[in-house]
Amino acid sequence: MRVLMVSDVYFPRVNGVSTSIETFRLALREQGVDVRLVVPRYGKESDQAEIRRVAGRKVLGDPEDRLVSWRAMHREVLDAAKDCDLIHVQTPFVAHYAGLKAGRTLNLPVMATYHTLFEEYLQHYAPFLPSAWLRRQARALSCRQCNQLDAVVVPSTAMRERLSSYGVTSSMHVLPTGIPVQRFTGGRRQVFRYKHGILSTRPVALFVGRVAHEKNIHFLLEALLHARQQRPDVLLLIAGEGPATQDLKDAVKKLGLRDNVQFIGYLDRAQELPDCYASADVFVFASRTETQGLVLLEAMAAGLPVIALAEMGTMDILGPGRGAIAPPPEPKAFGLALADYLNRPSVWKHLREEAPEYAAEWSDHAMARRLAVLYGQLSGRENAAADMLTAAA
Repeated sequence: MRVLMVSDVYFPRVNGVSTSIETFRLALREQGVDVRLVVPRYGKESDQAEIRRVAGRKVLGDPEDRLVSWRAMHREVLDAAKDCDLIHVQTPFVAHYAGLKAGRTLNLPVMATYHTLFEEYLQHYAPFLPSAWLRRQARALSCRQCNQLDAVVVPSTAMRERLSSYGVTSSMHVLPTGIPVQRFTGGRRQVFRYKHGILSTRPVALFVGRVAHEKNIHFLLEALLHARQQRPDVLLLIAGEGPATQDLKDAVKKLGLRDNVQFIGYLDRAQELPDCYASADVFVFASRTETQGLVLLEAMAAGLPVIALAEMGTMDILGPGRGAIAPPPEPKAFGLALADYLNRPSVWKHLREEAPEYAAEWSDHAMARRLAVLYGQLSGRENAAADMLTAAA
């Protein structure tokens, strides 16, 4: 079976969508699925047989991203899809319309993964427009696009419920991305701490992700004020880059947290990120708009317990209470939970033991098997899908 994935974002641009695409692309090979990509060109990336790059221009106000050429994307997608069984769209911009057009032209099923809850994001990037109006427009567009598809994959039950409330009637399938568990083990704790000037005995809370307003990192700073009262030497590491970096650095100064917060920027996923996870004592996360929260599972796979808000997509992960604490969504309660964890490690030892076991249940291989079966059903190759599932069992 051959599937064409189409996206307006992909590596080297690092975010959850890029990570999801690459995780599935690699894991689906073992399920007998040959994945081809049509994605943006960011610089001088080398061409590969299975990856076609489309030129574009930098997005105003967000130079990390690219706005691909409409005509070039449509042309590449139509050509790449000619020997495919199905088109899987990953983003709702030019890629959506190019994938839909190619599918209808070639009589191929077209599905999409709904990664991002746009009604919660747009107000941060267009603050000059009324937020209520932006939300209505985002909901209407999402509903219209989803109902054009043969199926929609959603990463959490909360997302499925939200799309249903929009009026989406297309078939929806809850299917998280899953993580390559083995990539996050074996990190070098002391190597990372030495490199970044962190004492071996200092308690470290870690945030990893895009440093953007929707990640609610300012909430973590407010919680840190309360945690510091109980644990004065606590250090919050913020790993990642994004448009909110300077605002957060200004907030750190204003709140008097310069001795308790360290920004370490982007980390390569091969070695630096596992080392970073290993260097920390606990992972903290406060986003209220995550569609899944893959980074929580990465941290757990590395053996890190998680303290996070259980909202939207993170609820599926945090609900069972394994390897994690979900405090009330209030900075003081969050900060006190963090301090209590750091001050009483023996009481919370079971979280560190549970975390990697729980993360293994969300592996990339398990989720890829489920996606391969869905591909078979949509493309009319149910027998092939069943054979793949049996062979992988």
